[in-house]
Formats: sequence, C-alpha cells, structure tokens
Amino acid sequence: MEIVRAVFAAWNAGDMDAIRDACDPEIIVRAPEGWPEPGPYFGRGAAMRAFEQLRETFDADWQELTSGLSHVGDRVAVRTIWHGRGHGPELRQESTPVFTVRNGLVRQIEFFTDHATALQALGLEE
Repeated sequence: MEIVRAVFAAWNAGDMDAIRDACDPEIIVRAPEGWPEPGPYFGRGAAMRAFEQLRETFDADWQELTSGLSHVGDRVAVRTIWHGRGHGPELRQESTPVFTVRNGLVRQIEFFTDHATALQALGLEE
C-alpha cells in the first residue's frame, strides 16, 4: 500500500521519474471502459507515454484520494478524483484504480469508473 501512496504523491508532485521507477518494466495499464485512448498499454515506456499525455492535457492536475486503500493480496484499490485545470473546462474525474504490486513494483493498473466494480475485481463488496 505504501507504493501506491508513493505513486499518487509522485503524480501530485509532478515527479514522473519516481512514477517510472515504481513501475515494473512489464507493467500493463488498462484504461476505464469508454476511455478515448482505450489501450491497454504494455511496458513501462508505453505506460509512461500515456501518463505524460494525460498530464499535458492540463496546465495543472492532481489526484485526490477520497477513500482509504482496500487491498487483497498484492492488489490495492483506492477511490480518487483527478482534478485538471487549463486548456478548456476543468476536469473532475472520479475513478478507482486497482494496482497490482509485485516485488515492490507496480505490475498492473486497471482503472474503473465505478467504485463497486473495482471492489468486485478484488473480491470485495462496498
């Protein structure tokens, strides 16, 4: 869970190098259903390009964690709101990413727009 918290802290600090360092070289990132660039993104390079493209969409953005972290085994879910400002309307996107962490690195991130569905992916209920 500490690694997931560190990834969000790095995002909010704009430290993309720390995010890259937290990702497994073979990371898989799955966007939420209906996302304009659906992916999935395979490998650290593809994942980082996708993350950097998201950041370039706004003059400023940050992730607000709106719930505690739920975890089962090596999987962690956290409810968030992604805020973005600049380049058009302000963004307020709620989601629940589910992180798989193995050997101290993020191996997979799967984004869900529905919190209950994300928890079900962990075998939990809201």
